[in-house]
Amino acid sequence: MRNTWTETLPFDDTSFPRIPSQTDIPRLRAGKVGGQFWAVFAGCNSIDKDGVRLGLDQTDVILKYTDKYDDFQLVTTAQGITDAFNAGKIASLIGVEGGHMIGNSLGVLRMYYRLGVRYMTLTHSCDTLWAENYKGDTMTPPPNKGLTGFGEKVVKEMNRLGMIIDLSHTSIQTQKDAMRVSRAPVIFSHSSAYALCNHARNVNDEVLNLTKENKGLVMINFYRGYINCTGSNSSISEIADHIEYIKDFIGVDYVGIGADYDGVP
Repeated sequence: MRNTWTETLPFDDTSFPRIPSQTDIPRLRAGKVGGQFWAVFAGCNSIDKDGVRLGLDQTDVILKYTDKYDDFQLVTTAQGITDAFNAGKIASLIGVEGGHMIGNSLGVLRMYYRLGVRYMTLTHSCDTLWAENYKGDTMTPPPNKGLTGFGEKVVKEMNRLGMIIDLSHTSIQTQKDAMRVSRAPVIFSHSSAYALCNHARNVNDEVLNLTKENKGLVMINFYRGYINCTGSNSSISEIADHIEYIKDFIGVDYVGIGADYDGVP
């Protein structure tokens, strides 16, 4: 399971767009959630400005509340997830949602890993200097920039560290380049099936086949814009259709849940 922490301004700043809270400890317990990623997020307007600081601030918030609340247990390994589950805790992992938060620095990437971050989304909805985001695929013709040489170094360093490469928000060419370079399975932390909803944030059949070859994972996003493409609220049945589509197309081992709670209306 995946959640998004969207706050980047002081709690009393009313200018920040807000959505009603979609998750809390009682609902996590009622839903029998055993483990999830908390996503560190800073908007694209922080690129080449304060993205690193915002990312570190939010990582600090996650560390503080996993320490404060007994229901959570911060984990950094697969065994840690099992141990937390056996102890009756909600295993809490950290992901950084957007490569702009490393400030084009492998050193910052390594520091995030030391703080407990175990996946990074290569881009958010904007290009970095080294990776192209999904909006490129909506252009005619698409630029197909993909990863630069430095972007390939980022992927290789994430492999070396043991940090999962997340390809949600990236362009098709970035996805292909990353899976060509990566020696480890990738994830799409919050994307759905393009065949059922032709939004560029979703994963097309060609990339699904590459994901199977990579032994990766597509985690289904619950957002209506990626589920039914109609603007009406998505239903549990429609979400299940996306899960079943990927299960039937490439196999049950390659599909998960990436709800995007507290990330979208």
